[in-house]
Amino acid sequence: MSRPDALPFLPEAVVFDMDGLMIDSERASISCWQQGAQELGIAVPDGFFLRMVGLGDADCRRLLEHALGDAPRIAALTARSHALYEARIEHGLPLRPGTVALLELLQAHGVPRAVATSTRQPRASRKLQACGLLSWFPVVVSSSDVAQPKPAPDVYLLAAERLGLAPQRCLALEDSPVGIRAALAAGMLPIQVPDLVHPDAALRALGHRIVTSLHEVQALLAPWLAATR
Repeated sequence: MSRPDALPFLPEAVVFDMDGLMIDSERASISCWQQGAQELGIAVPDGFFLRMVGLGDADCRRLLEHALGDAPRIAALTARSHALYEARIEHGLPLRPGTVALLELLQAHGVPRAVATSTRQPRASRKLQACGLLSWFPVVVSSSDVAQPKPAPDVYLLAAERLGLAPQRCLALEDSPVGIRAALAAGMLPIQVPDLVHPDAALRALGHRIVTSLHEVQALLAPWLAATR
């Protein structure tokens, strides 16, 4: 991966996606869907659950309906996988590399922070709390708060509104293609930190910055933050 261009300005706030970006939750989620399907004897195509990464509940249901078509089976699978996932959330999920270091840097320089996630409430807050992240964010916007989930820009626009800032002055951090499209549609400056789903040629053509970890995001911000001291 080539070195990303330097940031054109110091963002007035940083808006974080949650799953797959800060919390290493996508693997756990996919594992719970797979376990639920196996327990219930439901066959799904290889790689099917990976397609659900970054999507809101309604879009995930549409995928399930297309693949399974049977409402009772979908309801049973959803209930079982969610129960398995809630049990994992209770114990706290691991964080992705560089999460805490980046949050500490932003807090030290007084940079406002928000979460914009496709996860609905109250699960979003439970996950942040269980992972020790909730206290870092004065603003948490979930898909429960808006009319349209990602890739619509709604969660990012509302996050900027609650921060009291123009979206164009905010940095958005995302792992998924769906999230990147949402951040771009909101007019934010996005950086992608891919996790399980890597950008294809069509996504790369959008021209946003792509890095390998949140440590690289910190390196991109450091020169601007150093200049404010």
